[in-house]
Formats: sequence, structure tokens, C-alpha cells
Amino acid sequence: MLNNIWGIMLLVGIITAAFTGNLENVSNGILTSARDAVDLLIVMLGVISMWSGFLSIAEGSGLTRRLTEKMQPLMRFFFPDLPAEHPANSYICSNFIANILGLGWACTPTGIEAMKALKSLEIERGNSGSIASNEMCTFLLLNISSLQLIPINMIAYRTQYGSPTPISVVGPALMATALTTIVAVILCKLLIHKTRF
Repeated sequence: MLNNIWGIMLLVGIITAAFTGNLENVSNGILTSARDAVDLLIVMLGVISMWSGFLSIAEGSGLTRRLTEKMQPLMRFFFPDLPAEHPANSYICSNFIANILGLGWACTPTGIEAMKALKSLEIERGNSGSIASNEMCTFLLLNISSLQLIPINMIAYRTQYGSPTPISVVGPALMATALTTIVAVILCKLLIHKTRF
């Protein structure tokens, strides 16, 4: 459905540009956007590679385990039924840390691993793993709400596109993500309470 909507929008835009004599602007816009997309992908590749490397070093040195231990009270609050020694804990903690630092691109590898670990936990519990568990839903909502102290991704975008004050986004981003995280936590707790009773 979404592909059809985008296809129709593109077709209407090109036909309109042809009839109004702006076809050259459309061609230039496509080429400029393609170049910008490649530049952005290179930046994203660097950030994700750096974070994945850091995660491997952190796991090898035991830093991930120590951070996971420090975050246990928070983990118990968000995921009361998740066993303390389950591998999903370290992936979820790494994901939260990346989100707090504003490394949204770098959250993807740990988020995928966390979901795989939570699915294996559901299978261990005797469920099929094809239906999202409370832990999966909670993790997804918290990941999407994404509390950010330093929105590094957004600062990188603004720097790349020539913003004179790329760091000025820190305050508004912190307020917005704090609000979305509070709403996500309340929603999670209400829905989990409702499903239990």
C-alpha cells in the first residue's frame, strides 16, 4: 500500500514538473538527493562501525557485564520477568546506553540481538516466539521513545548540512525525548498490568 502511495506521488510530481516546465529542477533534485544519501550513508557506516567495535571491546573487557550489573535496578523495573543472567540484559543495556548518547544508528545491532535473545527466551518458556512478549513490547517502546542526553546523530546531521549552531538542538531534544520516554514507561506499565489482570 505504502509503495503505491509513494509511486503515485512520484508520478504526479514528475507529470506536474513536465507540464510546468520544471523537469530540469526535478532531475537536479534527484541527483542532489542521491549524492546526499551516499554521503549520509558513509557517515552512518562510520558511526555504526565504531559503535559495533566499541561493543565488541566492551564485551571482551567485561565492561558490558559491569554496566549491566549497575543497571539492574532499572532493568528490574522495566523487565520484572526477565531473568537477571539472561543474555538479553546486556544487549538491552547496550542499546539503552547508545540511545542515551544519541547514537540512534548504532542502536540497531544491539536492538536486533536483544530481540533475538528475547525471542529465544519465549521459546525456552514454551511459547512459539511468534507473538511479541511483554519484554519485547516494553523494549520496543523504550527504544522508540529513545531518551537522549546528547543527540549525536542530530548534531552530525546539522553539522553536515551547514548549521551555524548544530549543538543548539540538545535542550529541545532532551525535553522531547524525556517526555516520550515518560509516556512510554507509563504506557508499558498500564498495558502489562492490564494483560496480567
